Amino acid sequence: MATTLNDIRNIGVIAHIDAGKTTVTERMLYYSHFTHRVGRVDKGTTTTDYDPEEQDRGITINSACVTFDWKKKQINLIDTPGHVDFTAEVERSLRVLDGGVVVFSAREGVEAQSETVWRQADHYHVPRLAFINKMDREGADFYETLSEIEKRLDANPIVITLPVGAGPPHVNDAFRGTIDLIRMKMLTFEAASEGVGITVSDIPEDMVDDAEMWRGQMLEQLSLYSDELTELLLAEEDVPEQIINSVLRQATLHDMVVPMLCGSALDGIGVQPLLDAVIAYLPSPGDMPPVEGMEPGKEDKKLTRKPETTEPFCGLLFKIESSKHGDLNYVRIYSGELKANSRILNPGKNAKENAPQIWRIQANRREQVPKVGPGEIIGIIGLRKTVTGDTLCDIKDPILLESISFPETVLSMAIEPETADERKKLSAALDMMRRQDPTFLASENEETGQTLISGMGELHLEVIQHRLQRDHGVKIRVHSPRVSYRETIEKKAETLGQCHRTLGGARLTAGVRIRIEPFEATEGRPVVITSECDPELVPKEYRTAILETLEGESEGGGLFGFPLINVKITLLGAEVHESESNEMAFRMASGEAFRNALNEAGVVLLEPIMKLEVTTPEDYLGDFVGDVQQRRGMITHTHQRGRNAVLDAEVPLANLFGYASAMRGMSQGRAQCSMEPHKYGPAPPEVRESFEF
Repeated sequence: MATTLNDIRNIGVIAHIDAGKTTVTERMLYYSHFTHRVGRVDKGTTTTDYDPEEQDRGITINSACVTFDWKKKQINLIDTPGHVDFTAEVERSLRVLDGGVVVFSAREGVEAQSETVWRQADHYHVPRLAFINKMDREGADFYETLSEIEKRLDANPIVITLPVGAGPPHVNDAFRGTIDLIRMKMLTFEAASEGVGITVSDIPEDMVDDAEMWRGQMLEQLSLYSDELTELLLAEEDVPEQIINSVLRQATLHDMVVPMLCGSALDGIGVQPLLDAVIAYLPSPGDMPPVEGMEPGKEDKKLTRKPETTEPFCGLLFKIESSKHGDLNYVRIYSGELKANSRILNPGKNAKENAPQIWRIQANRREQVPKVGPGEIIGIIGLRKTVTGDTLCDIKDPILLESISFPETVLSMAIEPETADERKKLSAALDMMRRQDPTFLASENEETGQTLISGMGELHLEVIQHRLQRDHGVKIRVHSPRVSYRETIEKKAETLGQCHRTLGGARLTAGVRIRIEPFEATEGRPVVITSECDPELVPKEYRTAILETLEGESEGGGLFGFPLINVKITLLGAEVHESESNEMAFRMASGEAFRNALNEAGVVLLEPIMKLEVTTPEDYLGDFVGDVQQRRGMITHTHQRGRNAVLDAEVPLANLFGYASAMRGMSQGRAQCSMEPHKYGPAPPEVRESFEF
């Protein structure tokens, strides 16, 4: 394992579903001698897809961490899901990673989830490489995919490897190797040795001109970031490999460029150069700036921690793998050292924790270690109060790091235990699943005995249902999914809420004036509550009671019982009676003011709108256009991608249940689709009327 900070790379492999992330990961593990055979996704034998649900479906559901060595460097790699229902796994992985490898399919190009993961990487300022995979597939087009990356992702790609040929072996110009534009050599990967053997040869004559053109373009792009390289080009001198690599590394670290490579992970072509690029161009923890946080309880006092062992310990818990025998908590160490049997602090909860065991995680295996330092990603068993997004730090030097924000659920489903004996088992299982998955919610209706579970989509809920039944042995009855609606308001309103009651022989009197208005709330704060009330006119305990009541009322939902979003509530003033006002009176008045405000401002019922992308043979495009319109969808764009037509649309989630089956029926199984949450929009009158009493 690595001995210095600069020898570590923390990377994630991210992409749209079916682009080949797990196959790329599997090849990396094989070539680094971490594994001794190449696992196959279709056979359920890959290292990182070890969950039975993943093996059955042939997709990644849980992000999996594995550590291996490549050319004396330690790579901590996280293989992430590509399906939109599990995008939270990508979100929390990118929060703690230093670099990323984004995989694209050369046939499908930039797909919907490709854009999502790219935006997530932009949000966390993660430097990345791009790998155009599946060059061996029919219809593979490296140059079209490159153009889409540039245009749709607003990226600045720099091509450093070119494909030699494209398509499967039976075509005339089949994909058979790559050209290294930095060394100006052709690389051929021996099929007999699963791509382990690499032959370096001169570039074929018919590709020399193309290679020189693309190398010239690469150097011209890099010259923008180096005066030394510019001078060499102007003098028409050869540019040494060392200078190219140095400039490319610095430009990548500063998120200015994205080195582009290509290959076919399934055929073992191009993966070793990708590993070399990870080491050469992606940052080590030592290249990262000090992590920023704040002193607990003092938001205005900023603190930093350098990635050094001499600094106080701090880390972020980004994932929990729940188990009946003790949860495994995934932690990224940012500074200091953590030793087994340490006493540490959770500053967000002001709770002390024990870390009795520290583990290096190898997918579904673990290796116990006595201590770890900055830059490491490890597992801790024994934490009791810490949850995903919490900071862990030195008790004597507390720091609170920024937590992780997750998207809100869009779909719910009612379940109920088949017998009374199953109820306890269900409750325990749901508790474990909530700890593990921050995008999974569960609440019980005591009157009906049903439990409402909420998630990110149909597949998410289906996986949860299967896990309850298979992993936890709970017998349940399942009811149809339902959409998670939201509520907001139409206009601004100012209202007065009053309390004039006699309770227990005592007279209660109070008045509360508030303003409610539409407001584009920040992520994680759907309702903002503020005060413009003169503190000298209203005692602090009354103001606190009012604000707490308004917060509680807003969390309880709007007129239809759905969560409120994009609303700002401002306390304007209060009427205090010298002898008849108390906290209870103001809580009653605040509740009335809130309800009056909703009625006066006018409530709008919002439904989740999905971004739908359909890729279909052009013969069926008209059928899909008509079908989307029948589903109350709005078509935003249509374009060609190779031989297929691509339709982009925005469609209400309520009208997309069972869409995958309908799509296969319309296209004789030849179309593909992907969808992701896009926004909330006003629901039509007939939907609103179904919730009115």
